[in-house]
Amino acid sequence: MSSPADRAASIAALRSDLTGAGFTVSALTDLWGEEAAEALHRGQRVPAERALGRREPSPLGTLASLFVLGRAATVEAAEAALPTLGIEGAQELGLLRRDDARVTPAVDLRPYSFVDALGPAEWWIVSDLGELALGHALPEDHVLGVGGASMTLSGLMLQRPARTALDLGTGCGIQALHARRHAERVVATDISPRALELAALNADLNGVDGIEFRLGSMFEPVAGERFDHIVSNPPFVITPRVDGVPAYEYRDGGMVGDALVAAFIAGCGEHLEPGGVAQLLGNWEYHGYTDALDRVRGWVDGSATPLDAWVIERDTEDAAGYAETWIRDGGTRPGTAAFDQLLGAWLDDFEERGVRQVGFGYLLLRRAEGVPTLRRFERIHGSLGANEAGLGVALDAALAAHDLQAALDDDALSALRLAVAGDVTEERHLWPGSDAPTAILLRQGGGFGRTVSADTGLAALTGASDGELSVAAIVGALAQLLEVDEAALRDDLLPAVRGMLVDGLLTVPPQG
Repeated sequence: MSSPADRAASIAALRSDLTGAGFTVSALTDLWGEEAAEALHRGQRVPAERALGRREPSPLGTLASLFVLGRAATVEAAEAALPTLGIEGAQELGLLRRDDARVTPAVDLRPYSFVDALGPAEWWIVSDLGELALGHALPEDHVLGVGGASMTLSGLMLQRPARTALDLGTGCGIQALHARRHAERVVATDISPRALELAALNADLNGVDGIEFRLGSMFEPVAGERFDHIVSNPPFVITPRVDGVPAYEYRDGGMVGDALVAAFIAGCGEHLEPGGVAQLLGNWEYHGYTDALDRVRGWVDGSATPLDAWVIERDTEDAAGYAETWIRDGGTRPGTAAFDQLLGAWLDDFEERGVRQVGFGYLLLRRAEGVPTLRRFERIHGSLGANEAGLGVALDAALAAHDLQAALDDDALSALRLAVAGDVTEERHLWPGSDAPTAILLRQGGGFGRTVSADTGLAALTGASDGELSVAAIVGALAQLLEVDEAALRDDLLPAVRGMLVDGLLTVPPQG
């Protein structure tokens, strides 16, 4: 085993070689083209391989073929692609295997780019080889790379400065890396020694310090500790607990049904500082014709530590479709006896608990400093607004707006001078020949892309909100114009104003 100094030198050599080859997201897209890049996202590598075959050999092409496509390379080509690290150094880091005149990849290594509140950045991420490279179903200790769920969570992550953060179930370490962008210190945990090994490699490869890696399940590795921010893409996938069904460490938490999400909610409060926020992805089961979000609400209400909660369901899938999705995710193909056996086990498990469908979404939980004021359980199915730096920025603003309006009575709220957000547009529908609109829709371009159905009064108040006039002044003018009682109009409009503040359609500019 190499010394820490030797390992650090090898990682620095790898970093130098990747930089020298121009191993970036944009360079790979240029190498094989947009269509091949899209095909790779769908799990098809043939278009990228054909594009590479038409190119002159290069270090970039060799690295792409080895670590992204999972193909073997000659020793000569690998030496040319890794001139500083060398094949022996790559073997010591666990990146390559050598067989006479050829080398094969031992891991997946690819660039990953993103934009957050601090601006654009790019890392290299090491994970285990996927199904395409392996040519068979994934092993149960597989360490997943950056997938759709992990990008969803990193985009949702609040980016406010924090002293401490916890990444529970770190996997390849991607959330810990993102959390370190705003937190002074990060603790990253996982039940998999292999995951922690690769997560530590990714932190070192990208020059990110201040992350401590700990082995253990759920909150056991941080007993007695509190954090300002907890993030988790936990192993929430609902999996039958019977022989013959693989339990993948990266997605299966070893509990029945959606109990893992319930356990996270029950345990996170005591590990949050007052006002601290936990964010996670999760699944929840629909039993019979009960509302699954009511079950999630029950978990939140049952927490021994008072929690504010904002839960968003993004999608649902029927029991059979859910089972098929995750069986394919493990690398077992439809039309095989193995697939049918697994599908039967999943459906038996769901039938036993009366599960008809499964919801997927996001949870934001905050340790309340008194009586919880935020209780929001909603469904937002379909497309979202345009959020270049991720939804985390919009979520942070929404939390601040919620706290602001919750602290104000109606008189104080009416004294505010509000401004309509710059991404809000108004849409009116009229019957032909009619002067009065039959529907007025206020549409949000960013955030969650919400649409508010407004009456004439709310639309007029929104349009007049330019940061100069107070809500009270606008309501007073509207009451005269519409010839209605001012107090009644205020009572009618203020709840909508509060909602539009929280959702970001109205903002509070600096009050002079």
